[in-house]
Amino acid sequence: MRHRPLAKDAGLTLLELLVVITILVVLTVAIGTVALNYLDRAKGDAARLQLNQIEAGLDLYRLDIGRYPTESEGLEALFERPAGLDTWRGPYVKNAEALVDPWQEAFIFRAPGQDGPYDLTSYGADKTEGGEGDAADITN
Repeated sequence: MRHRPLAKDAGLTLLELLVVITILVVLTVAIGTVALNYLDRAKGDAARLQLNQIEAGLDLYRLDIGRYPTESEGLEALFERPAGLDTWRGPYVKNAEALVDPWQEAFIFRAPGQDGPYDLTSYGADKTEGGEGDAADITN
């Protein structure tokens, strides 16, 4: 076998290398943005699921006690027996972490609620009341 000598222009030029790097950066930014949007949407979906689980726990609590927890008892009454409640057969949620939303804030519990016996709320990604999109409040 004979070895052919390399031509002087074999390899990548600086311009070609910059074009390749630019394309990789644009693809990374585009894919990262889409992935972050899915992550934010997934957190909202997870918060809605958690609200449903808390509501189920509240309903079981009501069946055992005959009423929903008071605002002073709070959601903690779902995993820790309030004083003086002999008919409490909980815990009605797995642990205290079940009462924390995906943004690491406690769900807000108000009893009585505006339209029912209680209100459950997560303020969403912005952690403040109101908002739109991923920052929108999630309520029961």
